[in-house]
Amino acid sequence: MTNHRIDETTSGVFVISPTPFTDEGALDLEGTDRLVDFYVDKDVTGFTILGILGEATKLTPQEAGAFMARFLARLSGSHPVIVGASNPGTDNLVRFANTAMEAGAAGIMVAPIAGLKTDDQVFSYFETVLSRLADIPVCYQDYPQTTGVATSVAVLHRLVDAFPNLVMLKHEESPGLTKITRLRERSDAGQGRRISILCGNGGLHLPQELARGADGAMTGFAYPEMLVEVCARFFAGDVEGAEDTFDLYLPILRHEQQLGFGFALRKEILRRRGALASAHVRHPGPRLAARDLEELDALMARLAVKLGD
Repeated sequence: MTNHRIDETTSGVFVISPTPFTDEGALDLEGTDRLVDFYVDKDVTGFTILGILGEATKLTPQEAGAFMARFLARLSGSHPVIVGASNPGTDNLVRFANTAMEAGAAGIMVAPIAGLKTDDQVFSYFETVLSRLADIPVCYQDYPQTTGVATSVAVLHRLVDAFPNLVMLKHEESPGLTKITRLRERSDAGQGRRISILCGNGGLHLPQELARGADGAMTGFAYPEMLVEVCARFFAGDVEGAEDTFDLYLPILRHEQQLGFGFALRKEILRRRGALASAHVRHPGPRLAARDLEELDALMARLAVKLGD
């Protein structure tokens, strides 16, 4: 079991992992080992599973539990794993969160449920959830492009002040650089607790997010070694070197970051790189046409030339 629980100081690259399927759409548990080994080889700090990229809403509870158990067993405590526990039913969320922690998770990630419109509604929902998860470190998934719920800086301040188990923000609002600045200004001034901020959106704005005060990345870009190197260079003081590394990957990163469609691209790149046996996305989900694959061929070839592969 892992001893790495996430906390306010957590930093680095937590890669968002897909869930591997066979070409027929069955859960590929054996492929889980291959996927974990691929990411470990890229020197990621930790993992997040059963999120949006993990197609969590398309899994049965039994499949989610089996995948989580296999993933954690393969790592055997070597790396921290955050487990997505979002669920329309709070009882189900709490039950699964406790199961995940008992299995060795480092914390859980929760997104707001659909339909929350006001700050008070968002606060009230998380007041209940965080109270019932009092002994579990929680990462708040702030991804309004998908959840449809906007979370203001003011309500995040209220939640951080009220609940010490809220230790991390997965920041994916776009545009959202000003949100990072406002959160950091408050804690830097000693007016509130500082929490970890890891950023998503494929890493599309990672150098700027780090400069605004983010602690790293939490995303599923199919070249995680880029995220690792950018963060390592930045935190070592080589800001220009971090930008240079980022620039090499920008064309394929931008292409992969197309909302919805990019999900299939990401799994196809991971298949080509040997991380997945199949790029299958469960229905409903995007499918790549011949022309899509040709474009990907060209982008991957151009990147290989730049990297000298």
